[in-house]
Parts: sequence; structure tokens; C-alpha cells
Amino acid sequence: MTAELVRGQNHPLTRVRLEVRVSAGKPIVAAATLSDENGKIRGVEWVAHPGAPTLPGLEVSRQAAADHRLAVDLDAMPEAVHRVSVLLALPMGVGGPVRFGAVAAPFVAVTGLDGTEVASYTITGLEAESAVVALELYRRQGAWKVRAVGQGYADGLAELFTDQGLTEAQQLATGINEAVAQGLARSVQAPQARTADGGRSRQATAPAHGPDHGPAARTTPGHAAPDAASPYAAQGAQSGPSAGPADPSAGPQPSAPTAGGPIDYSHPARHTGAPPPPPPTAPPAQPGWPARPVAGDATGWSMDERLYNQVWGMFEDLARSTAAYRSAVDFADSRMEKELDQVLSDPRSRIGGQGDAAREAARTKHTQLVDQARQALDRDLAQLGAEADVVEPALPPAYARWDNPVWHAYRVPMEIPMAVRLGDLYLPESDPLRIPMLVRLPLERGLWIDSGRVGMLDETFADAHDLRRLGMETAVALAARLLAVYPAGEFTVHVIDPAGSAAQQLVPLVQNGVLAGPPALGAAGVSDVLARLTQRVDLVQMAMRGGAADSLPHDLDTAEQLLIVNDFPHGFDDRAVNQLRYLADEGPAVGVHLMMIADREEAAGYGPLLDPLWRSLLRLTPVPDDHLADPWVGHAWTYEPTLVPPHSQVLNQVLTQVAQARREWKR
Repeated sequence: MTAELVRGQNHPLTRVRLEVRVSAGKPIVAAATLSDENGKIRGVEWVAHPGAPTLPGLEVSRQAAADHRLAVDLDAMPEAVHRVSVLLALPMGVGGPVRFGAVAAPFVAVTGLDGTEVASYTITGLEAESAVVALELYRRQGAWKVRAVGQGYADGLAELFTDQGLTEAQQLATGINEAVAQGLARSVQAPQARTADGGRSRQATAPAHGPDHGPAARTTPGHAAPDAASPYAAQGAQSGPSAGPADPSAGPQPSAPTAGGPIDYSHPARHTGAPPPPPPTAPPAQPGWPARPVAGDATGWSMDERLYNQVWGMFEDLARSTAAYRSAVDFADSRMEKELDQVLSDPRSRIGGQGDAAREAARTKHTQLVDQARQALDRDLAQLGAEADVVEPALPPAYARWDNPVWHAYRVPMEIPMAVRLGDLYLPESDPLRIPMLVRLPLERGLWIDSGRVGMLDETFADAHDLRRLGMETAVALAARLLAVYPAGEFTVHVIDPAGSAAQQLVPLVQNGVLAGPPALGAAGVSDVLARLTQRVDLVQMAMRGGAADSLPHDLDTAEQLLIVNDFPHGFDDRAVNQLRYLADEGPAVGVHLMMIADREEAAGYGPLLDPLWRSLLRLTPVPDDHLADPWVGHAWTYEPTLVPPHSQVLNQVLTQVAQARREWKR
């Protein structure tokens, strides 16, 4: 039975391997401190936080998120540790809430590895506080207990750490905020949370250990259903299920301004209320076997939404299954090290048959634990692989790879899809299983295609020219996909190519006539395009704030705008750089989006001036690179772009139809 704690109440812990689960509704930072019998932290090395998430017996999330799972192994704690304090804080400097009084009361639960709650605590009464000690696990007379604390601090983590006796409190708090900002920048944004009826129908893998805790023993993840990063990530509030019309029969809504009201950039096919249930699952192949996977096995108003939710459910399942495997391996490693240390600490067993037998027993147990964890992971991977085999062929064009046969039957859509595929994601343990990287439309963050070599996994691309070429090919493939999935006249693409170095890669867009105009060349071209788009953002913002959409110029293009910028910062003066930053910050809210192909090192001369720009954009790479994070566990996922197959004519065929539909729409 779960103990529902109130502030100051404690409860005994009968398990040593636990999870601390946190749910807050908004992204928060989860951390933990270790302290001695006097309640003092001995140094920054006793603090687990997103910048240093792992300590002996303790692991916290690597980024801010609405939901967290902290892994705790009390047996692996150093002998000097008598207290583990779980801390929650609001991320600073990222545009979110700055006090807990502005968010829902955080809920914290101590659970077993199977998800069974041991004790829970809802932290109420917070107002101006931006950091709080949620609860503590403490050792008393050889036994561990949990106590609900709920002590808040208005001055954030710095005040909290100071109160716990840490001399480097301010520096550590600053470092944590910087790590969180970097984590949000690289995180794939999770879908928005649904109502209780709106979650993924088949249940998400809990990070448990042992053969009985795979996908067959799942619990419904309320947090797993569709928030716009990530992953994509980082991390946009207008694209959730409640942002569209309530009447499913109303059909697509025009994005053009209507008299007397603001311009509506929300998704035209988004619905409110609980979605219909998923279709019946196919019967098992044989009695006792898992049910055969079915495409669309998730809730949603349409097949596209069901597939979207199913892909995100697979994404979370793989993240949590891998977390369970890695945690089990870490536990096996720490257990073996502890047993070997015990052998070495006894002079009588260091040498001779007794010591050898103890060391062999420790290694054997380690191998058994790792093998058991791998078997559980392999079972999960087999189930997810079978699901991917039926889901991938069923995906609509917006979600499909370029080599999917669905593109050969492509027709220009009549309404905007729910999401678009930007590439594929995978983990080292899951290769070759790929998860489609789907992000909501309209885009809520600009895209940065990194053409630099720093941190690249694939070192075969030593030539910077090749990386820039691949970066532009990736940008063209993404721009073509966006043009293809929007209805005619609903998406406009501009290109800035100051030196004309991308002329060859831009041929499909230019020759098919799908750009708003010829690529802008030179400093004058850069200035002209940026001035027009900046003016558009200003006009639409003023109209929206004043509720006077009908006062906009009649010739204003109300379609979503995408600006592709090649060779940045070549051709950009200080004014152009500031305009670019303005578009990155203010543009997405009014339908203006950036796609930059740039090497950050080449723009190093601007120093920290451009740091906010890089953080505001979702970084993608033209070659596989493990820089993206999921919003649940924070694994480093390898991103792989989805490019058009060599010698394929599918891109030209699709763009030809897009151009024809645009010409007919303009008549």
C-alpha cells in the first residue's frame, strides 16, 4: 500500500533499489545531493545534476523535463553518505516559469523498479520559490527511510546549496543552469500531454530489471502522449491537441486572416477532447504469444495521428528499455566492484584459493546479471523491431522516408499534416532499429544543419567542402518535404546563398519553380530578404496584439515562411546578424522559420553574441551524429538525415506536382 506523505512525515524503505519519479507538468530540473551524518555536502562531487548526472548509487536526468525518473541504489552508496536529498528547480533563462507558484504542484513518488509506489508526496504551498528540497532518503540505525521535506528557496539552487553547506554554491548553480540550457537546445521535444484517455494504447516500458519487466509488463505513460523536442527534445505550446477546432466535421480552417480576429497559425485539423480509442489489436499468432503488432495501434482522431502517437510510443519504449539495460549493467558493475573491494580489504583472502574463488564468483554473478539484462533488452528490441516493420510501410508521405513507395502515389495534400519527419534516431544498443524523428507542424524551432567537423562521429568527412555540400543536400531534402506536405499556397521558401556556392544543390528547387524567388546573392540580396521577412514579422505581431488582422496589407503572404541560409556568416554584416537573431526568436510564433547551414567555428568571431541563436535552433547534421536527447531519459541519440536515394527521380516528381498545384492555386 502506498504511503501518501505530508510535509515532515517519514516512511520506512524495505527495498534498496528504487526510483524517484517526479511529475510537474512543466519542464523542471531534477538533482540530488549526498550528505554526511551532519547533513553537510562534502563538495560538488557529492551533487548529481544534469551536468554530472551519475554518482555511486545514484543517477538523475540529464536535462529539464516535465517528468523524471531518478535511479537510486542504496546498497551502492558510500559508507559516509547518510542522506540523499532530491532537489527540484525551475530552469532559469529559458523563458519558462520562474516560481513554483505559477505551475502545478509537483508530485514525487518513491517506487520499486517494477513501478510499485512505496511512498508519494505532493509538494503544495509553494509560491515565490524556484528551488525546493522535495524529499530525502536517510539512514537511521542501519535502516533507510524516506521523509517528505518540501523546503523551498526563493533564490533558487544557489540559496539551496548554500543552506546545505556547499561553499561553491553559486558557481554550481550557474553551471547547472548552463547545462540545462544546452540540454534543452539539443533535446527532441516530446508531444504535449493528453487527457487520461489520450495516452498510448499499448503501454510503455518501465525501466525495470530482470526478465519480467519488458514491454509485456507496461504501465500507461500519461506523460508519453503527444508536447512540442523533441529528441524534438528540447521543447511550443500552440501545437497541442487542444489548439485546433473542436468540431471534427468542420474540416480544415483557412490560415488567412479573418476580419476582426488575429491570424490563426494553429494546426487546422487539431481536435479537442478525448480521441477515439485505437483499433483492435490483431490476435496473437499462437496462444500465449504476444499480439502481432498493428500499424496505428494508438489513440487518435485519424490514422495519421494514431501513427504519430505510435511512433512516439515506440520512441519512449526504446528509451526506457535501454535505460533499464544500462542501469542493470551499471548495477552489475558496481556490485562486482564492491565484492572485489571486500575481497581485497581482507588480507587473509587477497591471495590463495579463497580469494580466487571469491573473485571468480563475483565475475560470474556479474556476467549473469548482464546476460539477464541483455535478454530483456533483446526481447524488447524484437518486439519494437516487429512493430517498426509494420509501421514504416504504413506511414503517410509526411512521416515516410524518401525510399518509401508511398511517394510514388504522392498527391498535393488538402490540409496540413500533424507532423513531419526530419530524419531517423537510434541508440548503439538498438542498431539497426531506427525510430522516425517526427516533429509537430508548424515548426516551433528553427533548424541548424551543422556543416562543421567538430564532434562528428563519422571522421571520413575530413573535407569541409563535402560537409557543406551534404549540409545543403540535407536542407534541400527537408525543404522539399515541407513543400510537399503543405497544401498549395500554404508554405513559401526563400533562399539566401550569398556566394552562390549552393547552386548545384539548389537545382531541384530552382528548376521546378517552387521558391518564392531566385536565391539571394551578395550582401544586397541578404539585406533585401532579411528586411522583407523582418517587416513581415513586425506587421503580423502588431496585428495579432491589436486584434486587427484585417488591417494587414492585402498583398501580405500569410503562408508559413521558411528562410534557408547558406554559408553563414559570409555576406552578413552586424545588422543582418541581428535581424537573423530576431527572426530566430520571434519568427516561429508568426509563421517565419529559419533553416541555417553553417559551421559554428566559422562564426566564432562573433563570440558569445551568437550563442542564443545556436541554442534557439534545433541542431541537425548531414552525417550521423549522436547529439540529440530524448525528453524522458536523456540518452544521446544518433541522428541520421533522411536523404533522397542516389539516382532517384522521386524528388523531381514530387516537386513537379507541387509547382503545378501552386500555379493552379494562383489563378
